[in-house]
Amino acid sequence: MKVVILCGGKGTRLREETEFRPKPMVKIGEKPILWHIMKIYAYYGFKDFVICLGYKGDMIKEYFLNYGIMNNDFTIDMANEGNLEIYNNKETEDWRVTLADTGEDSQTGARVKKIEKYIDGDTFMLTYGDGVARIDIKDLLQFHQNHGKTGTMTGVHPSSRFGEFSLENNRITRFSEKPQTTADLINGGFFVFNTDFFDYLSENEDCIMEQDPLENLATDGGLMLYRNKDFWQCVDTYRELEHLNEYWKGKNPPWKVW
Repeated sequence: MKVVILCGGKGTRLREETEFRPKPMVKIGEKPILWHIMKIYAYYGFKDFVICLGYKGDMIKEYFLNYGIMNNDFTIDMANEGNLEIYNNKETEDWRVTLADTGEDSQTGARVKKIEKYIDGDTFMLTYGDGVARIDIKDLLQFHQNHGKTGTMTGVHPSSRFGEFSLENNRITRFSEKPQTTADLINGGFFVFNTDFFDYLSENEDCIMEQDPLENLATDGGLMLYRNKDFWQCVDTYRELEHLNEYWKGKNPPWKVW
């Protein structure tokens, strides 16, 4: 089953980083956030990826083309057609990665429609290239298969940007600096779709998946919600990136299941 990852946006709210690289290549620790997302799926056995490229997509292509040499020691024999001998083999992944140029200015719906030709089977997964979660992907898929509808969206509780506290007679009884808010659920990505979802999409660059396509699918009764009550965090701002890096420096980053 293919896992489609949207990696083409310009990430303008994270301009400190995205001026130089696409947002999925912004690093948590020593690895791009895209790598972290792929590791989550791979842990559950889903290792066939389709990456939707756009803004600075060449950097993502170069990352995968050079993955072996950038993560291992190697010798290059420049006198013999540049033959490579890679040592250690300390960083290998048994992934299959399709890198698809979906247009620098395309919106999310257009990007998904443009990779339809790479999807085989009746079902595919889809998520954004800027968010990690502690989510049981197999349970998500089982939920989707059980309800029999066209689409499943994962609903999450976002992290609060501000400290939250509880009061009792003006005395603070509980304080949490970066809690998962108890507010309404929001779209957290980690979708599962049957291929008839492509009928709701268009290759027109202005096709935004989160507008007419998902709205119409919901109106038609074809969209279900999978509730993920565990950790979820996207990277829209530099503060959120720092937040994830703080977790990574700790002993147990909450999304690290591998």
